Amino acid sequence: MRTLFVLLLQGVIGLLPAQPSILDLLSGPYASDLIVNEDGRTIAWVDNAAGESNIFFGSGEGFNTVRQITNYQGDKGIALGDLHFTPSGEHIVFVRGNTKNQKGEPANPALLQENTEQVIYNYDMEKDESIKISSGTQPRISRDGNLVAFIKDGQVWTASLVDSLANPSQLFETRGSQSDINWSPDDSLIAFVSNRGDHSYIGIYDLAEKKLTFKDPTVDRDFSPEWSKDGSQLAYIRRSNSKEIPPFTPQRTAHPWSIRLLDIDTGQARTVWTAEEGLGSRFFGQFPVKALEWAFNNHLIFPWEKKGWMHLYALDITSGEVKHLTPGNGIVEGYEMSVDLSKIYYTTNIGDNHRRHIGVIDLSTMESKLLTIGEGSEYNPVPTSYGVAFLHTAAQYTSRPAILADSNIQLIGDRAITFENHKVPEVIEITATDGASFYGTLLYPDNYDENRTYPVAIFLHGGSRRQMLQTYHYSGYYSNAFALQQYFASQGYMALTINYRSGIGYGLEFREAENYGITGASEVYDLIGAGEYLTSRSDVDPERIALWGGSYGGYLTAHGLARRSDLFAVGVDIHGVHNWNTELPTFAPWYDVAHYPDVAALAFQSSPEAYLDGWKSPVLLIHGDDDRNVPFSETVVLSDQLRDRGVYFEQLIFPDEVHGFLLHDNWVRAYEATFEFIDRHIGHQ
Repeated sequence: MRTLFVLLLQGVIGLLPAQPSILDLLSGPYASDLIVNEDGRTIAWVDNAAGESNIFFGSGEGFNTVRQITNYQGDKGIALGDLHFTPSGEHIVFVRGNTKNQKGEPANPALLQENTEQVIYNYDMEKDESIKISSGTQPRISRDGNLVAFIKDGQVWTASLVDSLANPSQLFETRGSQSDINWSPDDSLIAFVSNRGDHSYIGIYDLAEKKLTFKDPTVDRDFSPEWSKDGSQLAYIRRSNSKEIPPFTPQRTAHPWSIRLLDIDTGQARTVWTAEEGLGSRFFGQFPVKALEWAFNNHLIFPWEKKGWMHLYALDITSGEVKHLTPGNGIVEGYEMSVDLSKIYYTTNIGDNHRRHIGVIDLSTMESKLLTIGEGSEYNPVPTSYGVAFLHTAAQYTSRPAILADSNIQLIGDRAITFENHKVPEVIEITATDGASFYGTLLYPDNYDENRTYPVAIFLHGGSRRQMLQTYHYSGYYSNAFALQQYFASQGYMALTINYRSGIGYGLEFREAENYGITGASEVYDLIGAGEYLTSRSDVDPERIALWGGSYGGYLTAHGLARRSDLFAVGVDIHGVHNWNTELPTFAPWYDVAHYPDVAALAFQSSPEAYLDGWKSPVLLIHGDDDRNVPFSETVVLSDQLRDRGVYFEQLIFPDEVHGFLLHDNWVRAYEATFEFIDRHIGHQ
């Protein structure tokens, strides 16, 4: 059932010195946003090299001809992505620019004296030029390729892709914030989602009649509208509101979500499927990004966690029969339908929990199999005329475009850089202090000698809905973290990365762990268990164990230092959460401590601030002051609390920087400072 592959490098990977610097490790090209045009003969993607992001284009047999089609220069901290081919393949629509904070200020960490807001561009292949369409985001191209619809200031706009003199125009004005634009097959209608805070509607706009209607409105949340192939029906998902349940709370069940079907001619909607009570009754929206997809013979493809894993199912809307498509222990993280609707290509960790691979489902038989296995990770599949293309990583190099041809993975282009000294991390199982088990990945130092003792750097990922792998990561944030762990190993450290409870990759019950987050911080049991496991090893110096991590990882770093400074000698806390009660309103604006005293009391007891009197170990605090995920005040307040207790700390602050640093230079400075601070305190004795 599995197709073996041989990785053919064929001279496309450059080599760096055996001991690359942190700057070297973070500066190689990192590919993202892989797309394919309608005829399957050309692909495009974004490459970010040392902060310089550009679009690359692949054509020819196996995409062996690669050229750069934009020429943005320098590390300016401006995001680039959301690529879309027009149906003809002659244009690529993309977005360049940064999102705005609550004050309406676009991120600008490079302090550029120009507007850095998000702008939609149209790249013309023939003219080799990019034309600005409008400020805005979420572009969606009409089926005929003549128009692009997009979101600007929360409203739906359109612009011409064939008449550069035509001005963009707002289609309509309505309350709420609009998203999820979806053109009907004949381009006569646009479906979208109108978010009204505690509920959302499916809206339909008739372009000929210039008429807006909201279909099947209720008090619930409706989203993910998907047109049937003939445009006669619109499927969408409905779930109840859960305002009284704050984020970072285990949610294994809920009022069951459902799939609704709207008949366009009659305007009548009906429920065609409802999740069962128990596991899978709550809709988990983080992945896969595509919630619904129409297949042939009136089948809807949808994700469901009925068996405790995020898997794909096929619903026959005529008979109501449901078919489980992806059996096995593991998650499906993304999927893409073939143009002829006969196959589904999906990203999974089924059969290899600490990597990602590509599988395929033959919809004529409803059977699935893995196409790739081995020591790499593959994700973001796109079916092409030359075979399935995807993004590929290994322990030795970052994300690169690749194609599966004749059962072999072939990298596309010549920009990959391999780090020949990088090792594949060992997967280890660890017991938490409450008896639960979890996994980590361990890198051994160069020239490891089991008779010596080594310092250890423990990395803690953010999220907490994340999973670190045995390869470079499919997220740029964690690709960088994997690089720094490799650097620690090259400098004589054991480098442990733990996948603590509430993360993804191990099923619903692990992700929705009891008492995690604001309900008891049970994930701290994993952290302390990891520390105690290390002290039990004869090759670890128990006096030299460091913690470092960002966001939720910063939160756990602070927990570890506050609760067990006797175990963890030093830490680096990067934009970490320190008091849940001041963090929760960022994700739940309705949350008010005064209105939820019991929740607030437990949330505080689950926060590092509740344990500050035990904090003795030195810490480096790193934060950008335009962070939209973790308020900068989390670090401001903690620094004063540490001063009050005489705890030694240093700080590295990035003006106008956001949560996931936009400037490459800031990544380098942060990681160089992280290593230097830890090494200064527990480095070579």
